[in-house]
Amino acid sequence: MESAAHQVTRLLREWSDGDESSLEQLMPLVHGELHRLAHQHMRREGPGHVLQTSALINEAYLRLVDQPQIRWENRSHFFGIAARLMRRILVDDARKRNSAKRGGSLIQVPLDEAASLAQEQAANVTALDEALKRLEAIDARQGQIVELRFFGGLSIEETASVLQVSPGTVMRDWTFARAWLRTEMTSV
Repeated sequence: MESAAHQVTRLLREWSDGDESSLEQLMPLVHGELHRLAHQHMRREGPGHVLQTSALINEAYLRLVDQPQIRWENRSHFFGIAARLMRRILVDDARKRNSAKRGGSLIQVPLDEAASLAQEQAANVTALDEALKRLEAIDARQGQIVELRFFGGLSIEETASVLQVSPGTVMRDWTFARAWLRTEMTSV
């Protein structure tokens, strides 16, 4: 009997080869994991966030199926890309909220406490994204590890598989990157 991970990998490869029916079989298998990833992201966003978990999943799904140039390698590769897409969706949403906070094209009105908290969370997501970009400029692999672990929810072993390095390397880089980001985020 084929394991779920191997079935996902097989379906991803068949989909990459142009078999559209594989996508129909694949989505029920990955939906639960996509939902878990999206829920993790939304839990970090805090109260007052206007983007819902299901909306994040749907947007990520639409972007995932619109990736015809990607040759899917395996389950970890797929969820790594999903993590990156979810990060981009959340950062774009945070930037929109920050733009609205500064006036944007909206009429200024008094904000209640929930809206203020949502804007503060948006600023945190934006600050994390900017710090992560600086880390990626210094060490691209460490940036990828943060993205896969933090935004993708991948384990050390899954991250190592995606990046084709040892779990020990991922663990060292993950430890360093977290410390670097913590320092970078608190010094701003």
